[in-house]
Amino acid sequence: MGPHPAVAAIRLAVRRVLHDILTEHHSRHPAHAYSPALERPAPSPLVLVACSGGADSMALASALAFEAPRLGIRAGGVTVDHGLQPGSDLRAEEVVLRLRALGLDPVESAAVTVGRDGGPEAAARDARYDALDAAAERHGAAAVLLGHTRDDQAETVLLGLARGSGIRSLSGMAAVSGAGGRYRRPFLQLDRQTARKACMAQSLPVWDDPHNTDPAYTRSRLRHEGLPALEKALGKGVVEALARTAQLSRDDADALDGWARQAEAGVRDAAGLLECGKLYALPPAVRRRILRRAAIEAGAPAGSLFARHIEEIDKLITGWRGQGAINLPGKVVARRQGGRLVIRQG
Repeated sequence: MGPHPAVAAIRLAVRRVLHDILTEHHSRHPAHAYSPALERPAPSPLVLVACSGGADSMALASALAFEAPRLGIRAGGVTVDHGLQPGSDLRAEEVVLRLRALGLDPVESAAVTVGRDGGPEAAARDARYDALDAAAERHGAAAVLLGHTRDDQAETVLLGLARGSGIRSLSGMAAVSGAGGRYRRPFLQLDRQTARKACMAQSLPVWDDPHNTDPAYTRSRLRHEGLPALEKALGKGVVEALARTAQLSRDDADALDGWARQAEAGVRDAAGLLECGKLYALPPAVRRRILRRAAIEAGAPAGSLFARHIEEIDKLITGWRGQGAINLPGKVVARRQGGRLVIRQG
């Protein structure tokens, strides 16, 4: 008799990602993939799981612990203590013990200080990724697995839609992201219930973060009020449709980004300035990507650069009436001069 269907599903998802990681590792170290002289494989890559102790990440940790040894991969774990609740340090210690009980090694808890930039959710996320980056560097990990599910993806798409910041924000979370493809999300095609059922089937203890049900947080309201209301109005299948929208949007956004990179060289003059006439001739989606890249290269923080900023720059090209300079985040200024667009820190 095989494993519970939910357990089989999470293990298959993790196995596929580990195969990819192993293939990439061997392609980067071909001379060390196998040594006939030593008659043994090269040191195996280390894969870490980011685990909060919740159902999604505990299911992920259990699947990693099961699959990694079968592929000759070392498996470890990291839990991040955000310090936002009384006793969070004790909770982190419990998660460390659970990960070690699964057979993961190395395992550590990373305490972080959550700032205030961008709101509580964004600040906590930034602190968490900084800690995960540091842990991956410290241990020389090939990848860090994250437990985001299809439900998380649907929520991310809706949040992007509410921001109104274009197709890239509708593309949700990538299966592979971060510097060098560090972060992997094996569960983006699995729903949240599958992860929870896998934990129950394996008698894994699960901690439900109270932040996930706190209406003070936008994502929590969306999860417990917004999505259920959409499913009631539109029927079941909304989550799957939103996740599918994310993938289609990502494919489109990647294609447009590539087009913009190719087109950029052709709209710059000998001095490297953007020529307004040539920009005007481009499709808006391509032109605005070039403008956004130029603003970021000039020093505008990407996270503070919104669609309205790019639309204002775009009007210097498509609706030119002699208007003045446009102030952008990061003390960057965009202005039109003699048929050229100049974007630089003011």
